[in-house]
Amino acid sequence: MVPKDTTPIGEPLRPGDTGEGVRDLHRRLDTAGHPVAPAEATAGHYGEDTSAQVARFQAERGLHEHGLVDEHTLSSLIEAGYRLGDRNLYLHAPMLRGDDVADLQLRLGSLGFDAGRIDGIFGTDTSAALRDFQHNSGLILDAIAGAATVRSLRHLAGRSAGTTPVAQVRELDLLLRSRPDLDERRIALGHFGSCGALAAALSRGLRTRGANVVALDHPDDTTQAATANRFEAEAYLGLRIENLPAPEVAYFATEGFHSEGGLRLAQRCAAALKQVLADGMTGTEVAVRGMRLPILRRTRMPAVLCTLAPPSSVVPATAELADQLTVAVSDWAADPTTSPDA
Repeated sequence: MVPKDTTPIGEPLRPGDTGEGVRDLHRRLDTAGHPVAPAEATAGHYGEDTSAQVARFQAERGLHEHGLVDEHTLSSLIEAGYRLGDRNLYLHAPMLRGDDVADLQLRLGSLGFDAGRIDGIFGTDTSAALRDFQHNSGLILDAIAGAATVRSLRHLAGRSAGTTPVAQVRELDLLLRSRPDLDERRIALGHFGSCGALAAALSRGLRTRGANVVALDHPDDTTQAATANRFEAEAYLGLRIENLPAPEVAYFATEGFHSEGGLRLAQRCAAALKQVLADGMTGTEVAVRGMRLPILRRTRMPAVLCTLAPPSSVVPATAELADQLTVAVSDWAADPTTSPDA
């Protein structure tokens, strides 16, 4: 039986916790380049420095920086511990995830093999790209990134910061070939928490302009992402309300890759939120952030998550927010690769 004053490995953690779960957290933070103060590490105590290092890790990984170890932070810490070559990588259920997968995707992409978005998830695109690489390199065609394949990749492909990933080029090409309006465009509209009225109004606005909208209200972001992917949405727009001083908009970005369509949609949504929620608030800007939040990582299309704040300003502005966001999505559809300030 686990003593009440300790937290086992694999459980959510917060300041004040002690025990093996915290010691495991300290080891993982150290591996990720964020060692905690020796006093806290020796005692296995989740103190101020542990919280600060967790927040730094979250910022580095594109997660919300609250200093608590929730499910997403723990998963990201585990993934950060893998290096390419540590284990065989192959198509598996559930899909393998980790920094080693992201490294593999980046190396394949630098050689012109389309492994999909650099998201650290070994899916069908990564498997197909790996098999193509093996075929072109005279290796055994098993779609497994084992020792021989990794050696060949390291010999041929450095992780070139100047190389645009194939997936990024493909996304841009699809956007440029899309029709310049919302007529029959498939839009996934998700919301979390108390955004139902705004989501309903925005859905009506988008449908009025001809969009084919699927409304998603499941509280689990994995479920929302899976539904948006099955719908083959051309864009995902998520809404949530948080107790923050100002709104912000996030799009998917990671080392070596960002969603250009997501960035441009985020910029247009940020301009809409600024006009409604930040208008007249001196010095208030709507931040546009490249992040690796699960809903952005798991969707396969340009995706943004709009965090609406402060809460007291959101409800009275529901109708205006819906109107402005409808215009933002419509303008993005007309020109999905250009900044609204250009």
